Amino acid sequence: MLEEIMPPWVATAELFGDPPDITLFPEEEALVSGSADKRRREFRTSRHCAHLALRRLGMDPRPILRGERGAPAWPPGVVGSITHCTGYRAAAVARGALSIGIDAEPHLPMPRGVLERTATPAEAAALDLLDLPDPGRLLFSAKEAIYKAWYPLTGHWLGFLDATVTFTAFPSPIPSPHPLDGPEAVARAGFGTFAAEIAVHGPGWPARFEGRWLVSGGLIVTAIAVPTPSA
Repeated sequence: MLEEIMPPWVATAELFGDPPDITLFPEEEALVSGSADKRRREFRTSRHCAHLALRRLGMDPRPILRGERGAPAWPPGVVGSITHCTGYRAAAVARGALSIGIDAEPHLPMPRGVLERTATPAEAAALDLLDLPDPGRLLFSAKEAIYKAWYPLTGHWLGFLDATVTFTAFPSPIPSPHPLDGPEAVARAGFGTFAAEIAVHGPGWPARFEGRWLVSGGLIVTAIAVPTPSA
């Protein structure tokens, strides 16, 4: 799923379960040594995805510890993002880029009251145009991906209402030559792009993000990849 909505210069890896034979570095295992079983499983599989993505980038796997606010501490010269939800774990990494943000959510209704805390009235009204059941979770996922892309660039908090998101949905099947094109496209519940206008400003801070989204198989995946200006 993730590879389909990421540019080709981003290396990705994803798993839809928790293989029992995963082996992490001791430093990584120590990060969740006292955690509950569910937390250990999602952490171990997510870190394993990160190792696979680094290998696809041409790098030997290495311990991925925690940086500021608990975000993964990537090797020098690498940016990346990790996500996990029930039934899905994924990682995305790149060299020579500014930032990456990914998020995955189950395609389920939002808990009562959450949409009102994460969406402006205009955003909530626009979700009905996507023709998706319970599209509020898609907006939540996009804003999680936005924060993951935002924080490494600024080091500052970004609230849910500090980003205004506009979605575009592609028709089904996706018209060629879009990279999501293919005979399997008609089975997807939805896919498209999104843009985020940021209301918080600072020197050198991004004012806008662009990303892609995919809803398929009961899952929502959103992704942002920010290249360097030269790229």
